[in-house]
Amino acid sequence: MGEMVAMKEITAIIRPDRLEIVKSALEEIHCHGMTVAEVKGRGRQLGVTESYRGSDYRIDLLPKTRLEIIVSDEDVDKVVDTIVKTAQTGDIGDGKIFISPVENVVRIRTGESGDKAV
Repeated sequence: MGEMVAMKEITAIIRPDRLEIVKSALEEIHCHGMTVAEVKGRGRQLGVTESYRGSDYRIDLLPKTRLEIIVSDEDVDKVVDTIVKTAQTGDIGDGKIFISPVENVVRIRTGESGDKAV
């Protein structure tokens, strides 16, 4: 079994068009492992109103990209700072970052656990 190190899950909801720049910046700080999903959601923005052929309609769930990254506690600030700096446009809808404790991680291929599995 791997040595138990305090770990966190960083979940970032970002604009889809910021994914490549965020991913590249994370690779530069040696953060390679991540799960990426295309999602739809809304925050305070509550969607956007669009016009089509003279009619207004509301798009209340906007396309977003969700990144899930597991890191040791010591890397949390560096990863979060990198995501904020590269995902931020300054406009409403830039997204959110959630940080949660991770009890354990197990690598399926080898059975390794803890920080060795990350």
